[in-house]
Amino acid sequence: MNTLDTLNTLLRERYSCRAFRPDPVPREVIRQIVGAARQVPSWCNAQPWQVTVTEGAATDRFRTALSREVATGQPAPDLDPPEGYPDVYGARRRTCGWQLYDAVGVQKGDRAGSAQQMMRNYALFDAPHVAIITSPRVLGPYGAMDTGGFVTAFTLAGRACGVDTIAQAAIAFYAGFVRSHFEIADDRLVLCAISFGYADRDHPANSFRTERAGVDEIVEWKA
Repeated sequence: MNTLDTLNTLLRERYSCRAFRPDPVPREVIRQIVGAARQVPSWCNAQPWQVTVTEGAATDRFRTALSREVATGQPAPDLDPPEGYPDVYGARRRTCGWQLYDAVGVQKGDRAGSAQQMMRNYALFDAPHVAIITSPRVLGPYGAMDTGGFVTAFTLAGRACGVDTIAQAAIAFYAGFVRSHFEIADDRLVLCAISFGYADRDHPANSFRTERAGVDEIVEWKA
C-alpha cells in the first residue's frame, strides 16, 4: 500500500462517532495525536491552535456543567453561525440528519426525540475525553481557518491510533461558559470541541456513514 492509499484509508475510516465506550485513552496516545496534528500548515507558521484536554473526572464535571448551562443559558458563540444552508448544502445537511435519526429510531415529526438526540452533543456522546480548540482572537478568521486544519489532522491522527472522534461546533455556541469553566483567556476564540475515545461500535448512532461529493462536483477546471 502506498502513502496515498494509506491516507485515503484513514480518510474513509474516519467518521463522526456519536457513542463512546467509557475506556480512557492513555495520555501518551493523546500526546501522539496532538504531536501529529501540530504538523499542519498555518499562515506565516503562526500555529494559532491551543488545546484543553480533559481526562477522568474533569470530563464528567464539564459534561454535567455544560448540560446544565444549555438547559438554562443562552447560546453566545464567538463566531457568527452560518446565515443558512441553501441549495445543495441544505440537502446534504438534511440527509445527514435523517441518517442519524433513522439509525437511532427518531421518527419524522418527533420533536422530543430529535431534541433528546441534540442534547447528546452536550453529554459529549459519553466520551471519556474532550478537547477544547481555541485560536487567538486577534488572528480572526485566518487563525480560525488554520486551526480548522489542526482539527482535521487531529481526527485523522486519532483514527491512525485507533481512537474515534467527533468535532462539535455545538459546544462552541456556549463559548463564554466554556471559557469560564476552563479558565481560558478572553483573548482566545472558542472554535469547537472534539469529543474522543473508543467507539461503541454496537450503538446504532455509529451505524451509518455520510456521503461525499465527487471530484467533478468540487473542481472547476480552467485551461
